[in-house]
Amino acid sequence: MSGTKNHDFHILPTDPMPLITTIGALTFTSGMVLMMHDMKGGHFVPWLGLAILLGGLFQWFTNIVKEAHAGDHTPVVQLHQRYGMILFIASEVMFFLGWFWAFFDFSLFPSKISEVVGGQWPPKELEAVLNAFDLPLLNTLILLCSGCTVTWAHHALIHGDRKSLKTGLWLTILLGLLFSAIQAFEYAHAPFAFGKNTYGSAFYMATGFHGFHVIIGTIMLIVCLKRAYNGDFTPKQHFGFEAAAWYWHFVDVVWLFLFCAIYVWGNWGFVVE
Repeated sequence: MSGTKNHDFHILPTDPMPLITTIGALTFTSGMVLMMHDMKGGHFVPWLGLAILLGGLFQWFTNIVKEAHAGDHTPVVQLHQRYGMILFIASEVMFFLGWFWAFFDFSLFPSKISEVVGGQWPPKELEAVLNAFDLPLLNTLILLCSGCTVTWAHHALIHGDRKSLKTGLWLTILLGLLFSAIQAFEYAHAPFAFGKNTYGSAFYMATGFHGFHVIIGTIMLIVCLKRAYNGDFTPKQHFGFEAAAWYWHFVDVVWLFLFCAIYVWGNWGFVVE
């Protein structure tokens, strides 16, 4: 009787995966610093860290799925998982706030860096900027449509419609891949490069990190689709899908701010000499 569980919490067993994942993240970020400074190990350490990081995350989330199948994710546990996901998204908001802050600081006070940008924004040295109402607008429509399809999938799951759940996930994944492909094409044909001035640096860091988050969100949805085909998720227990959907909506909202602030507003002052 001493081992009887008389609470709704899940006491986690000893698991090395969080530590391994942390080591992988530290190795990866440290390796990126080495690579950026052309230091010894810069072409090997990042890939080693990335392999450890991805391996740790894969096994860690595999263990979480097993816990769900074992019935360890009680309503109380699921509530705390939601709190954790909310805090994670809040940390991501602050991450992007830093890039928006940098962009607005450069654009609103160009006189502070007049020797670099010529006292105007976008900088005088730019020959052209991206047309906000060309590919960026198309990508905006694609992400908005993907937000609708993932919501449709979530609604279908709640109502037990497995076929619509899979269809909605397929459409969202395809739209996410299309968005990434268009952004890669845009980067390849952009009229300015990364690192040449503050405009290019701020633009590529903000939109590039968003693109990275789109890729991560697409991977999360692919995992959800695989789990849907495996018969996972029920109308009352589907936090794994819910977390991926929240993350995807966050990516949508960030892009709307990026489109309005960087592509539209940020290019208004462009002057061709």
